Amino acid sequence: MKRTILLLAFCGVIISVLSAGCTSPTDQVFGPVATPSPTPEEVLTPLTGSATPLTPEAIVTLPAEQFVNIAITKERPDATIHLLYNGGPGEISVQSILMRVTRSDGKVIEGYLNDNERKPRRGDELVIPATRGNDRVEVYVTSAGKIYRVYDQPIISLQ
Repeated sequence: MKRTILLLAFCGVIISVLSAGCTSPTDQVFGPVATPSPTPEEVLTPLTGSATPLTPEAIVTLPAEQFVNIAITKERPDATIHLLYNGGPGEISVQSILMRVTRSDGKVIEGYLNDNERKPRRGDELVIPATRGNDRVEVYVTSAGKIYRVYDQPIISLQ
């Protein structure tokens, strides 16, 4: 009697394994996935004599229910500007974040958080090369279909 129960249980397990497809060979080789690093695009804009590129303009605050927290820092050793996205109450409606850096040498570099391939997540970071001089940083958040300028400040290098 015990032998019959064990034989039926063994056959049940074999049938379950075969029907689940656990014994099929896999041709795919699994390995590490390469993560693409964001490459900011350089936009050269001619500067006119009357415009000063480091003058901040008025910012538009996000509505309270769409507010998100971002942190902008300039790293001392390599003079790069870092944008760190920390989320917030409005993170569900954020579609993209653009950082534009006007360097003191006149170059304008723009970069999207995550290369604009997916919505920003908490902890996402964008790094743009800057100069050791005074650079202007503008941050635009696209939230619920509208574009808001949420940050526009010159960043001074600490020497």
